[in-house]
Order: sequence, then C-alpha cells, then structure tokens
Amino acid sequence: MNRIGVWLAAAVLAVLVLAALAPGLFTGQDPLAVDSGATLRPPSAAHLLGTDENGRDVLARIVHGTRASLLLGFGAIAVALVFGGLLGLAAGLGNRLVENVIMRLSDVGMAFPELLLALVVITVAGGGTANAILAIGVANIPSYARLVRAQTLAIRRASYVEAAYALGLPGPRVILRHVLPNAVKPVLILATIGVGTALVAGSALSFLGLGTPPPEPEWGSMLSTARNFISRAWWYGLFPGLAITLTVISVTVVGRALRLRSEGRTG
Repeated sequence: MNRIGVWLAAAVLAVLVLAALAPGLFTGQDPLAVDSGATLRPPSAAHLLGTDENGRDVLARIVHGTRASLLLGFGAIAVALVFGGLLGLAAGLGNRLVENVIMRLSDVGMAFPELLLALVVITVAGGGTANAILAIGVANIPSYARLVRAQTLAIRRASYVEAAYALGLPGPRVILRHVLPNAVKPVLILATIGVGTALVAGSALSFLGLGTPPPEPEWGSMLSTARNFISRAWWYGLFPGLAITLTVISVTVVGRALRLRSEGRTG
C-alpha cells in the first residue's frame, strides 16, 4: 500500500479528531447562530463554505458536527466489540450448548442487513445520538462475536495456553492474561475498517431523522436538510457529503494498512 496515501489518511483522521476535541481551532463561528439576512449564501470570504437555510455557517456546522459523526462511528464499534467480544469469548470457551446458542443467535442477527437491524432497534429504543450508537452497535455484535469466537478457538489450543494451565494458573487468570488479549487484538484491527461502515450507517440514521436531533450539527442530518435546497444551494449538501466520504476513505485506508502490517505484509 502506498505509504504516502496511508500517511495522508492518518493526517486527515488526526485533523478530524482535533476538530472533534477542539472545534474552536478551526472556526470561530457559532454553528447554531441564525442570521435571517444571510440565508443560502454561496461560499465567500465571510462564509468559506456558504450558509444554510437559516443563515448558519456551513463550515462551522461541519466542524462542530465532527464530534457527533465520529462518535456514531467509533461509539457503535466500541459497543459491538465489547458485547460481541464477550459473546464470542463465551462461545469459544463454553460448552457445546452455550456455543450453539450464541452462534445460532448470531446467524439470525447476520441474516438481517446492518441498517435494517439498526432501524428495528431504533424503533424500540427511540431516536437520538445515544440510541443510534446503540442500534448500530447491536447490529454489528453478531459479526464480532463470530470473529472473537474463531480467534478464541484457535488460541485455546495454543501451546502457551496449555502450558499456563499445566503450571496450575487459575482459569480466569489464563483467560484474562492470555486468551482475551490475543483473541481481541486481531479483531481490533479489523474493527478499524468497520468504523467507516458504522459512520455511514450513523449518517444514514441521521439522514432519516433518527440520529442526532436538530438543530445540533451532524453530517447526515445536514445532508437530509440540504436535499430540499439542492437546486438553489449546491454547496449545502456537497461539503457534508465530502466530509463523510473523506472520513470513510481515510478510516478504511488506515485500517487496511494496519491489517497488512499485522499480517507481515506491506502492500
């Protein structure tokens, strides 16, 4: 993989994280400030990326919306990793009954498209950022449970695990010290790539009005509103869409680079 591309993607992610943590470094505009005299203004010196239907600065809303958008992606994968990891570990270390129950439930979950399953969870739990994170996380649990189970089955037969048991170490200590870290480490690298998919799913939920509620800035909700003004304000939907696209590409490039490096390959 081209190292320049990887470093550029990593730089983009670093900027996004910085924007999420300290948006004031990138813009001094208030993303919620309404200016009825500056509605749907094209990009200019005063508003570098134009304004929306309420006269709010699009750049400020994109920058301040970075936190919510990244939170949807990373938060959802964190939920999937924690609960999927626990289920996968239980399936890999448990008896045949426990394994069969968890795997059959995972099969049922994976039979549904991720976004459809997330919509089902949203319907039960309600909308909002927290529920959107939970919904996307739950939709991803089955796949991570299967990944961790596969890793656990391979590691439990490893010589160093058998040696630990032979030395008389208690089972919980062996699991926490040897099995769990080695089972989760490869999955963490794959999860990096999954963040991009989760971010798109989160933006889709916000686009449908089920994610971050207005007037709080979030890229998906900005796209949803911008579609009503696409013939009058091309910039309104273009820049949030570019933000989503650039973020997903950067996360995917970095995730693939990490995976290749973990496999001992460079391209």
